[in-house]
Amino acid sequence: MSLRKFLSEVGVEKISKEVDPNLEIARILNENPNRVFIFEKVRNSPYRVVGGVCSSRENFAGSLGARKDELLRRISDAINSPSKPGMAEKAPCQDVVEKEVNLDTLPILTHTEKDMGPYITAGVFVANDKKFGFNLSFHRASPISRNMLVARICDRDLMEYLKRAGGELDIAICIGLHPSVLLAAAISAGIKTNEFEVANSLNPLELVKCRTNDLLVPADAEIVLEGKITGKRHTEGPFPDITGTYDIVREEPVIEIKCITHRRDAIYQSLLPASPEHKLLMGMPREPVIFNAVNEVCKCENVLLTHGGCSWLHAVVQIDKKNPDDGMKAIEAGFRAHKSLKHLIVVDSDINIHDPEDVEWAIATRFQAGKDMLFLRETGSSLDPSAEEDRTTYKVGIDATIPGDKDKDRFKKAGLG
Repeated sequence: MSLRKFLSEVGVEKISKEVDPNLEIARILNENPNRVFIFEKVRNSPYRVVGGVCSSRENFAGSLGARKDELLRRISDAINSPSKPGMAEKAPCQDVVEKEVNLDTLPILTHTEKDMGPYITAGVFVANDKKFGFNLSFHRASPISRNMLVARICDRDLMEYLKRAGGELDIAICIGLHPSVLLAAAISAGIKTNEFEVANSLNPLELVKCRTNDLLVPADAEIVLEGKITGKRHTEGPFPDITGTYDIVREEPVIEIKCITHRRDAIYQSLLPASPEHKLLMGMPREPVIFNAVNEVCKCENVLLTHGGCSWLHAVVQIDKKNPDDGMKAIEAGFRAHKSLKHLIVVDSDINIHDPEDVEWAIATRFQAGKDMLFLRETGSSLDPSAEEDRTTYKVGIDATIPGDKDKDRFKKAGLG
């Protein structure tokens, strides 16, 4: 399934006037959230640019042929039942092969005036390890020369692959992918998870071998950058993150790009930082991970990483409470499953977790801080600007379910009218 196929099925707005990848495209996307745009004429680049592809749950649901309320279970099922993709000998992503690399031809966007420079934001990195197999993950990357990028690589699976490889690692960066592949790449279900197989369980997927290394990439990708993470480091940042605040400047790995392959008339995919698209892509794939963990200790009905919590730091978990301690068990399981969580609220099945007022009502009527709150001090998210330098943070779990030792009828909403 290709990005082009998806674009043919959703409402895409085309902008035919010339636009500048330096700040202008980002401004248009920022002023029009939840809309999908194709910019057909981009200054100093032969490529078109698409933005806003993953800006709503409805778009994700449509890409999977599902309803919005089926997304969590569809993603959970794909994680739990991965399947092997097919293989292609020839692929659209290799219609054109450029061995003379010039990253300047790509319409890489500059998003804010404080940015280090242009940034690839929708690039999915593909890597392989002899023990753990293929891994897909998102990492922002900024050109520092015609054939070099510096990438922010967090201390997660790809960094472990890099360490295991001795400090240098073949990679491919894929740009312009179907939402099902983007979803799979954003899932963090453990280092043994092959995200290609998760993607294939969401939607049938074909892979093709790269031209300059042994990696596999989606055959329908728009653009593929083949290269190697080197042992060199370069200053990276500042850049706005999912919280809407600027991430700090660090020394990060340098990537040498050895070959660019792409479709004819390729479309460059952008992802606006701190936008609904960024938050959904990063947060929504964590919801089934929390869902599965909570289901190990009690009956979980639904999970939401809230928009106000940057779709990363705050969660609401809905359970079908059977035992007095189910709420606390759910809190503990949620924090274990998503270690970046800062605040977690557990509610009963009669509470609409997508309605902040309903969640607040549950806290107001069913919660007592002296006995229904879990307070922790431990490692949190590097994205939380209020955390300590070593990422230590304070976490709060709120059990806003009906107390197990009380008359439940006292806590139910009155049937007015």
